[in-house]
Amino acid sequence: MTHINTLDPGASPLDYYGFELRRYREAAGLTQKQLGSIVYCTGSLVGQIETARKLPTLQFSERADIALGTGGLLSRLLELVMRSQLPAWFRQVAELEGRTVEICAFHTSLVHGLLQTKAYARAVLGALNQNDLDDRTAVRLARQRIFEKEKPPVFWMIPGEGALYQEIGGPETMHEQLAHLLSFEDNPAINIQVLPYSAGAHAGLQGSFDLFRFPSDPTIVYTEGYGSGHPTANPDTVKDCSLRYDHLQAAALSLKDSAELIRRVMEERYGEQRDSGGDRVA
Repeated sequence: MTHINTLDPGASPLDYYGFELRRYREAAGLTQKQLGSIVYCTGSLVGQIETARKLPTLQFSERADIALGTGGLLSRLLELVMRSQLPAWFRQVAELEGRTVEICAFHTSLVHGLLQTKAYARAVLGALNQNDLDDRTAVRLARQRIFEKEKPPVFWMIPGEGALYQEIGGPETMHEQLAHLLSFEDNPAINIQVLPYSAGAHAGLQGSFDLFRFPSDPTIVYTEGYGSGHPTANPDTVKDCSLRYDHLQAAALSLKDSAELIRRVMEERYGEQRDSGGDRVA
């Protein structure tokens, strides 16, 4: 275990979080085991978080804030901690997601990370690398907290129809993922239009891309390669991709027809999934 004297709070957001957690705990006169019992975890886990060897969760942070009277400090730090755990090349994208007022996303074969369920995200991230999978999944899901802001961004997602059929994580995972997409039917801030196979040749054949729009800053186009991301505000690229997105929306199914297709694929391809108690999964 790293000794507290060797923990540098300036080394990273995770180190700073651990340093502050220990400082508040000791000021409250609590042992790691005592704090663990209050926030419903083990003293060992508290120690691992304090020494930057384990990522904290939102639930842990909220409970620790209350138990230690931090004024919400740990919960506020958590966003920085999670962002710091993203691949270096992706951190700018997470920053864009946090500032944007509108995201327009086109992805051909995957559900966008901002709408992925835990099981789906875990299956995607674990396809080639099982190391630290729990933490990497938690970091991806933490990006979805942008929808919990007082003024969340408007999100438009155009998945290719293939994303509904690409069986990632097995039938139960796909059933849950498609049900999750359907849960946004009545949410005007999150809109899903499926680009059907019947669209044929379309404006997105060159690949997936995202558009980030801001109140005053220039629009950013983001494309991604293997292990690299490419954000640009080049006016010609922005104009081209904005036009492409308009054409993709025109070729895609309506919001209502998209929901009907998602529901049909969920029921016909992935069947009726039931939980351990025998109840139907929504």
